[in-house]
Amino acid sequence: MLTTAMAAFFAGLALDIAVPAVVLSMMAASNWLVQCWPEPRPESRMASAWLLQYRKGRPA
Repeated sequence: MLTTAMAAFFAGLALDIAVPAVVLSMMAASNWLVQCWPEPRPESRMASAWLLQYRKGRPA
């Protein structure tokens, strides 16, 4: 009985640490994604098409 109570207590402590860590990690990841998302620019499509052709080894 004591072992079960101790296991439940320490499992609760582990969840008390793990859940906020996961939530904060997801918040940081979403913040990074929003800040690093490229702005839509008309020339960006042309630049990405040129880069794609360049990577394939064909002239743009």
